[in-house]
Amino acid sequence: MIAITIPATTKITIATCIQIQERGMGTYASASASAVAPPVVAPTRGAVPALPSPPMAQQRLSPALKAVSDAVLAVASQRSVDEVLQRLVDSARELAGARYAALGIPDGEGGFRRFLVSGMDDELIAAMGPLPRTHGLLGAMLEAPESSRLDDIHTHPRFHGWWPQRHPDMRSFLGVPIVSPEGVIGSFYLTDKEGEESFTSEDQELIELLASHAAIAITNARLYERSRELTILSERNRLALELHDVVSQKLFSLILSAEAAATLIDRDTGAARAQVQRLQQLAREALDELRSLIYGLRPPELERDGLEGALRKQVAMLERLHDVEIELHLDGSATSGPDRDGGVLRIAQEAIHNAVRHAGATRIVVRLERDDRVLSIEVDDDGVGFDPDDPELRARHLGLTSIEERAEELGGTVTIRSAPGRGTTVRLEVSRDA
Repeated sequence: MIAITIPATTKITIATCIQIQERGMGTYASASASAVAPPVVAPTRGAVPALPSPPMAQQRLSPALKAVSDAVLAVASQRSVDEVLQRLVDSARELAGARYAALGIPDGEGGFRRFLVSGMDDELIAAMGPLPRTHGLLGAMLEAPESSRLDDIHTHPRFHGWWPQRHPDMRSFLGVPIVSPEGVIGSFYLTDKEGEESFTSEDQELIELLASHAAIAITNARLYERSRELTILSERNRLALELHDVVSQKLFSLILSAEAAATLIDRDTGAARAQVQRLQQLAREALDELRSLIYGLRPPELERDGLEGALRKQVAMLERLHDVEIELHLDGSATSGPDRDGGVLRIAQEAIHNAVRHAGATRIVVRLERDDRVLSIEVDDDGVGFDPDDPELRARHLGLTSIEERAEELGGTVTIRSAPGRGTTVRLEVSRDA
């Protein structure tokens, strides 16, 4: 649910607080820049004002405000920064009725980290060359939180009269900074009001309202991408630890066995033959470990196999490589939703790998269950156990932290129960998509 809150300074007035439920992505509603909802009329003394019925409340939502809400909802469905910015600049152009629009995010070094446009085709964009610098009027809009509306961009003192090759000439201009608590983080640039000589004050209010939501959307998208980067870094650290703990030790043993065989080959052929056999065994084990790591890095085929099918494949592979019994209890068609099944599977993989490689378990039980609201997965082993609160152990074994971080990203809860000599149980609970 997204609430649209209108600042006190706006000329768009509504009688009640209206919450607009997300309907998903669709075409934008046409915006009427001059549409203003009826003002609130104070009741006479002693009278009890009647609240409007839902149809009346919906009628009081101006087409312009509805267009802003549709744009905000569409932006909220995006995840990557570039997708969010492109949706925002497209929305701004349509809301203000501009021929061209751009959205710039400065890099702090005199240039733009990102500069996205709307209203120009790819051929024209390519012909104009590299990203612009934060000079002239582009830079002016990043220096203060105030908007700028001009009948003719050529008259502004910061306009230098220079366009890149094939850049279209522009006249009417509306610039609106995007302001966060940290300051100006970007700006909308709109030019050439279609069908009119210049942009109106209502256009400016609409884009300012969109800009207030844009600041939140951009910040959220940045945080999401940062969380993805941290997840990738965590995966790299986990892989480095596995390579060090398992594969590098196997390879070191290979070298020692090869050296021993070379030393014994002239003195004791029987002992040398035993070392060669040991060499073959270690090579096979190292190859199996590498295959296991590579399989874990490959994206699971969840669309084809589903969560249960992917889990069955993972378990079968680990049983084959490590000669351990893994008991599976699966609830038919269990899923947490297509966007989260991958995270659930990764947590299960991490818990099973920990049991196989670090706990010395001889028996592992995996349970995947669901009810109307919650999907749960539990991995229980009879291994050596550990103290989950031991900070030194957490520093050595990145898997525990990775499991907890993934659970938080999924909006779920994870419980780790263990004690030295008493095995380990890892349980994840996550709400299912409606």
